[in-house]
Amino acid sequence: MSSTEVSARERGVDAAGVLGWTARLWFVVAALGQAAFIYFIIAFYGTRTVSGHFAAWNDKPLITGYVEGDAAGNAMFAAHVLLAAIVTLAGLAQLVPALRRAAPALHRWSGRVFLATACVTAVSGLWMTLARGSYLSLVSAVAIGLDAVLILVFAGLAWREALVRRFERHRRWAMRTFMAVSGVWFLRVGLMGWIVLNGRPVGMTSKMTGPADVVLAFGSYLIPLAILELYFAAERSAKPAPKLAAAGVILVSTAYVAAGVFGAVAMMWGPYL
Repeated sequence: MSSTEVSARERGVDAAGVLGWTARLWFVVAALGQAAFIYFIIAFYGTRTVSGHFAAWNDKPLITGYVEGDAAGNAMFAAHVLLAAIVTLAGLAQLVPALRRAAPALHRWSGRVFLATACVTAVSGLWMTLARGSYLSLVSAVAIGLDAVLILVFAGLAWREALVRRFERHRRWAMRTFMAVSGVWFLRVGLMGWIVLNGRPVGMTSKMTGPADVVLAFGSYLIPLAILELYFAAERSAKPAPKLAAAGVILVSTAYVAAGVFGAVAMMWGPYL
């Protein structure tokens, strides 16, 4: 038995409780941040799309937003952006245990919507990157492509595990899908969090080719996925040390996400509403 485990037991620390508490805190902070993202999508893109003022998408700086004469590209952009709100909301619903217990039918249907919409947004994101050239650099294009592939693979595995009723495996693949799907949100939060912490855009360029840009482009989904795997491993462990270590990592990531959400609302979303 390690000294950490002995120390935890002597102090009466409930390692599983600490892990669960930090995971719930992370979820609350992320849910609030994603709710702000959903609100921005509806308030900015949704209102302009419904009213037919498509050119007004470009009121906010975009890589490739509204392009006159490009009906197919504009339609794909609108579908991709608006479906992002749906997949984010459905994904959050999947992560609420109380909802799964109280309304299993709603959980199943929202799960189907989440996985199907995740696949559609992944494919539409790939199309906009490859066919429309909606990327700032080759690095960002590769990062987008890898994330889309992971979404499709994870969603397919989550669906398969649900069909064969291996629900614990299904839960884990669904959570991995959620993290990969949230890569778009994590990227924005990650960029703003880095700026908030440093007080300025350190290691960043307008084309996202700086060292911080490269790390955040891939880290926007690979880092959350790594932390999720750490959580799964700690969850399975019978020892307190891995649970407390994972809880510490989750707590630090929660603080960073909170800073990023603040920055995104203050600098990226709020000014355009």
